[in-house]
Order: sequence, then C-alpha cells, then structure tokens
Amino acid sequence: MIMQLSEEHEALRATVEDFAQKEVAPAIADFYIREEFPYDLVATMGEMGLFGLPVPEEYGGMGGDYVALCVALEELGRVDQSVAITLEAGVSLGIMPIQRFGSDEQKQRWLPDLAAGKALGGFGLTEAGGGSDAGATRTTATQDAGDWVINGSKAFITNSGTRITSHVTVTAVTDKRDDGKKEISAILVPSGTVGFTVAPSYSKVGWNASDTHELAFSDCRVPEENLVGQRGKGYGQFLSILDEGRIAIAALATGAAQGCVDESVRYAHERQAFGAAIGTYQAIQFKIAEMESRTVAARLAWHDAAEKMAAGKSFTKEAAIAKLLSSNAAMDNAREATQIFGGYGFMNEYPVARHYRDSKILEIGEGTSEVQKMLIARRLGL
Repeated sequence: MIMQLSEEHEALRATVEDFAQKEVAPAIADFYIREEFPYDLVATMGEMGLFGLPVPEEYGGMGGDYVALCVALEELGRVDQSVAITLEAGVSLGIMPIQRFGSDEQKQRWLPDLAAGKALGGFGLTEAGGGSDAGATRTTATQDAGDWVINGSKAFITNSGTRITSHVTVTAVTDKRDDGKKEISAILVPSGTVGFTVAPSYSKVGWNASDTHELAFSDCRVPEENLVGQRGKGYGQFLSILDEGRIAIAALATGAAQGCVDESVRYAHERQAFGAAIGTYQAIQFKIAEMESRTVAARLAWHDAAEKMAAGKSFTKEAAIAKLLSSNAAMDNAREATQIFGGYGFMNEYPVARHYRDSKILEIGEGTSEVQKMLIARRLGL
C-alpha cells in the first residue's frame, strides 16, 4: 500500500495545500453564501495544471497518474468541497470518458482546453427516474441523416451549466439488444447545441459554490461521430468511469474528514469553558480521537484502491470500500465537529458548518452507500 507519498506527490500535496489555505479558504465562504461559481479559483487551478494531472502531455496535460489527482482532491477537500468537486467532476466525469474511450479526433479537439481548465465537461448519466438504477435510462438517441437525434432529460449534472462548460457526455438508449435489454451508448453533446437546454441551477443543501443542473434534450442533433467509444458499450464504459471516480470522491471525502479534525483541534485549544480550554476535557478529546481514527482509515482505503488501479488490478471492491468508509467518515466527522463548535458550528462563516451541509451528498453521489455495500457483497460472492 501507499503508506508514504513519493517526493513528486508530496511536492504536489504541499503546493495544493498552500493554494487551498491561502487562496481558497479566505474567499470561498462568500461564494458559498451567494451560491456563486468561483471562476477565478477554477482558472487558477487550471493554471496550476490540476485539471490536467492525469492527462497525457500530448493532449496538454501533466502526464501524471490518478494518485496525483486524488492527492490534490484531498487537500482541496480539507478546505472546501465545492471547489474540490468542481475539480473531481471536471477530471473524472468531464475528461475521463473522452480520454478512456474517445477517438483520436475527439481527444485532440476536446482534451487540451479541458486539461488547461479553460473548459469543463459534464457526465450525463443520472435521470429523475433512474439514479442508482442507471440501467433504467429513458433518454433515447436515434440515427437520422448522419446525426444522432437525442430526446430525454438528465438530473443533478455537475459542471453542466457554467459559462466555460464545453460539453456533456450523455448515456442514451440507441436500440434493443438481442436479449431484449436496452442498448446504451455514450454520445458527446457540445454546449449550445440546438435542442439542448440547461435548466436553472438547483437550490441545494450543500456544495453551494459548485454548478449543478437538470438537462433536457428535445430533438437535439449531433453528428454520428460524436459517439464516444463503441455503440452499445456506453453503460459499461460509464460504470468503469464511476469505479475510478469513487476513488477520487473517497480522497475528497477523506480531505473533508481531515478538515473537520483540523478545525476541531484548533478550536479545542482556543475555546474556553469552565475555566479551561475545552480540549482539556476527555469528552472532547475522545470525540476528536475517533474523528482522527476514521480519517486515517479512510485515507488508507483510498490509497489501497488507487494502488490497485495503478497496478492494473481489479479495484471495484476496493473503490467501493474507500467510497463507503470515507463518505461515512466525512459525515460523522462533520456532525461531531459541529457539536464541538456548539452554536458557532451552526454559522455558515465557519468551515465546519459548510462541511456539515456538504458531506451528506458524499454518501449519495457517484453511487449511494447502499450501492457500495451491494458492490462489496457481490465481490464476496454473495
């Protein structure tokens, strides 16, 4: 297991930590309260090369690995989840479908701006009637005169409506298979395409500085060459993308859990009650000790999954374990940190309040906790 980061990964971690503490932390509360997308912070992350970390150099990326992305996400997640999820979704869901399965022409056209953070891509899988049951896709795409004609809708799509969103890759039913089940394919839809409508932003409990929309497709036509990967393989492609993404989400969630520990330790030293710092009381010490234990376990879990992925081994079970443990750790730590802060923990100006509002979605997005348990059980032969 990756018990110690390499020198290169440690240097990256320190660089992202510095950015998160000096640039993200002082500014993000205002974006969050206004529910405004932080374009300047995203641009800076692009200039730092964060969006291009796992992208080959020939497409404008840094030529690094997925561990590097996860290291960056953990550090960002310590400070703010909205900024972290913008990077995570921008890479895992915007870039990876094209990088893993796209044609050479698609890679040449779309990856350079995505890797530079000048553009963002969305991942259109979830529908109003099919979240965990992604195979229940209703959106359709039929061929006509050299085009795909898409009809349907998608829900809860991250990075889909910013002014720098370049495209959304969507799953759609393109036919029926011989066994009667749906043939699902992936198709790239550029922003601004006629018939592609982005609804107003959702009013969300958390992640208020990230971009999330419902999408509608009404006789939306794109060229046949916008098919991403093989026809009929879209569902399987997206499942593999989700496996990778779960490691990234686990790293982000681990960062959130660590951020709650960091804030709680600081506050326990500063806050006085009954004539002493609250950190001198065993009740607070035990809470923070449990928080730290959960965080360390979550970090080991995503490291284990990332190592197996890097080695080309099967990592579905490990990714599910990492996602399950880390999202639980983030939610549990956010609840405990809010309790430690008392009334101040209920005020949005404090990072623990944002973590409390943000962390619940970590147990839902990119596969609910129940889905992770199902995947783990299946790998155990149950």
